[in-house]
Amino acid sequence: MPMRYDAIIVGGGHNGLVTSWYLARAGLKVHICEARDVVGGACVTEEFAAGFRNSTASYTVSLLQEKVASDMRLADHGLKIVLRPLGNFLPLDGDYLKVGAGQTQAEVARFSAKDAAALPAYDARLEVLADQMRRLALQIPPGRGLGGLAALATQGWPLTGLDMAEQRDLLALFTRSAREFLDGWFESDPIKAVLGFDSIVGHFASPDTPGSAYVLLHHVFGQVNGVKGAWGHAIGGMGAITQAMAKACAAAGVSIGLEQPVARVNIANGRACGVTLADGRVLESKLVVSNVGPALLFGKLVERTALPADFARAMDGYATGSGTFRMNVALSELPEFSVLPGHGAHHGAGIIMAPSLEYMDRAYTDAKAHGWSAKPIVEMLIPSTLDDTLAPPGCHVASLFCQQFAPRLPDGKSWDDARETVADLIIDTVTAHAPNFKASIIARQIHSPLDLERKFGLVGGDIFHGRMSLDQLWAARPVLGHGDHRMPVPGLYLCGSGAHPGGGVTGAPGHNAARAILSDRRFAWALV
Repeated sequence: MPMRYDAIIVGGGHNGLVTSWYLARAGLKVHICEARDVVGGACVTEEFAAGFRNSTASYTVSLLQEKVASDMRLADHGLKIVLRPLGNFLPLDGDYLKVGAGQTQAEVARFSAKDAAALPAYDARLEVLADQMRRLALQIPPGRGLGGLAALATQGWPLTGLDMAEQRDLLALFTRSAREFLDGWFESDPIKAVLGFDSIVGHFASPDTPGSAYVLLHHVFGQVNGVKGAWGHAIGGMGAITQAMAKACAAAGVSIGLEQPVARVNIANGRACGVTLADGRVLESKLVVSNVGPALLFGKLVERTALPADFARAMDGYATGSGTFRMNVALSELPEFSVLPGHGAHHGAGIIMAPSLEYMDRAYTDAKAHGWSAKPIVEMLIPSTLDDTLAPPGCHVASLFCQQFAPRLPDGKSWDDARETVADLIIDTVTAHAPNFKASIIARQIHSPLDLERKFGLVGGDIFHGRMSLDQLWAARPVLGHGDHRMPVPGLYLCGSGAHPGGGVTGAPGHNAARAILSDRRFAWALV
């Protein structure tokens, strides 16, 4: 007889775990089907060389919702997050810029007194706008019908509290390019590079692309340990987050099936009724909740004939492909930067190797034409400076988070043939700033866009489950009319990063999906 559950979650990523926990807390019998042999999706820590462990895909903490962490009591389940000692470090040709609490303004003044004077007003304005994003993050976007109109009014009304200048900047962030937005505030390249870098993270586009300014805002509405806009590290790597979530789920009664890839979402009489696993087993449930991205869900797991024609056509145009190339390296020693020798707080920062917005634009245009740029964009973190559990004594691990690599290579080329060449190029890019880097590498782990798709089910290697552009945000994520987590097949819901508020390790889509499900089941007492 098929196993029966109240809810089946397709994919055991962090949002799937969050949804599962809230549903189980409300008394539902919940089962997670995870394709891999470890829970956590792309938020995992793995050993990639003897004695060396690191976050495999997602790599840093900021956007995790405090309500989710508090509700699930993640700290009680072993999660500890520490702040970076410095926000960012930007090595330049003969100079550098350090960005962090209490020192950014003085650092920027070395390049432009005008920019240093503008910083407090810029930070204050961005914080006002980021607060609007924080307010919306844990709300279900408007859907169809009267309920959608009510949600639209409720969620939109507070925007009228912004003054006209703030409203203009909010509109600019959603519609203008990052370069245009930043040019309105600053004149020097280094500060625009550090701030503009966030606009192309996980976004296969130029900082000149209209709408790229929003991606900048998306990356600053988080907080760590109560500090708004800060970035941190989870002790034990990003997998520590999902392991704590898995423990919370187990305590709530959730069952987690590993190596249970789902082959098909079953639909009968127009409703989702369970899943068929790759091995042929059938699991039954009146609720199927997808933690996998919309492109994978509707491209492979749901029969097109079960979908309304207008929805199927809209999903045909759903854009994926974040242009990300992800590496880990095991190091025998810390990198020595030519512009700032010795060990210091900069080793615990997000180290951005992309000196200007122009550099980032060229990287994108090169990648569009050739698949990758001869001068790639690289951000390096060295989490072992904050966490001695990741590497043997005296050694280190580094995360290399690299942008502007075409999801699909031109001329029929495959990432399988190019991945090692590109990895060498990335290492040479870091070595140009830290001459001892290449010689210090003991081992490396490579994830091209194709590797990310194969390993984690990220179509096109898209770390956000879909492009973060105005046509795929809020009530239009994944498509307009279904931004409320309710898919067009009754009983089928979306809880991953392909739903509002989008990508990053936030837990917000999972929280909101659970709220929608419980509302539909009229468990008003259990609303999250």
